[in-house]
Amino acid sequence: MRAFHRTAFAFAFALTAQTALAADTVAVDTARGVVEVPNQPETVAVFDIAALDTINALGISVAGAPQRLYVDYLENATSNAEPVGSLFEPDFEAINALSPELIIAGGRSSRQVDALNELAPTIDMTIWGDGMLDQAKARFFAYGKIFGKEAEAQDLSNSLDAKVSEIQGQTANAGNALIVLTNGSKVSVYGKESRFGWLHSELGWAPAIEDVKASTHGEAVSFEFIRETNPDWLIVVDRAAAIGQDATLAAETLNNKLVAETTAWKSGQVIYLDAAKVYIAAGGYQSTMDTLDALSSALQKTN
Repeated sequence: MRAFHRTAFAFAFALTAQTALAADTVAVDTARGVVEVPNQPETVAVFDIAALDTINALGISVAGAPQRLYVDYLENATSNAEPVGSLFEPDFEAINALSPELIIAGGRSSRQVDALNELAPTIDMTIWGDGMLDQAKARFFAYGKIFGKEAEAQDLSNSLDAKVSEIQGQTANAGNALIVLTNGSKVSVYGKESRFGWLHSELGWAPAIEDVKASTHGEAVSFEFIRETNPDWLIVVDRAAAIGQDATLAAETLNNKLVAETTAWKSGQVIYLDAAKVYIAAGGYQSTMDTLDALSSALQKTN
């Protein structure tokens, strides 16, 4: 009889422990599939700027962040956070000392996920390529679930949807656009399947050219190519500015006789996006809304 009671007690204890464990974790979608993570962790280290952006928009403070963010609007969000390395290279000693309950990586830090997971539960929240806005919203809801901010996450998603709908109405008759990235004196372009492809596929902005090779840094082109493509709009991202390099500004690079012959240049329809927001923090709620606002404002001026 005593053996029976011991067995029954052990079973009940195990069941209670499993229930408690289930209550202490939540399942969320990540770039590597569904992962169980701690529920409402208090000590969090974040290596992805887009993640830090959205988490900050949800009103969540982080305990650890990269030493350099590349975006000034998040400086206050990390003023009390411990430096835990860079976007590419975590400081494993600092992370170990911090003892985070959860580590959020992504993008440039995604290669470190497995190594970071040795120290604490780590999720890869990379946002990349076409379908960027859908990925961004999926991250809103994932962070909302992790931190008990589901209602706030829904508000972010609703605001984003409303802004996208507004811009889709503007781009419908705006003509075509060519996405250009400058890097000093070098120029490349991006198409629908690229990291900036959402500007076409999700905003309904017709591309000036269809057959652009998809690659991380775009397809290298000449100024003659831009003149021959003759876009109605030029959407410009200055990579050198995004990563803080002292280089020729995009406006100076494009200010030449060949580009000046395009419809975009003649009509003053050249949009210089905040490079760090669209290049470093792409997919974060605040960076995305600011980018959309810039596009909408430019489109309004021509209507």
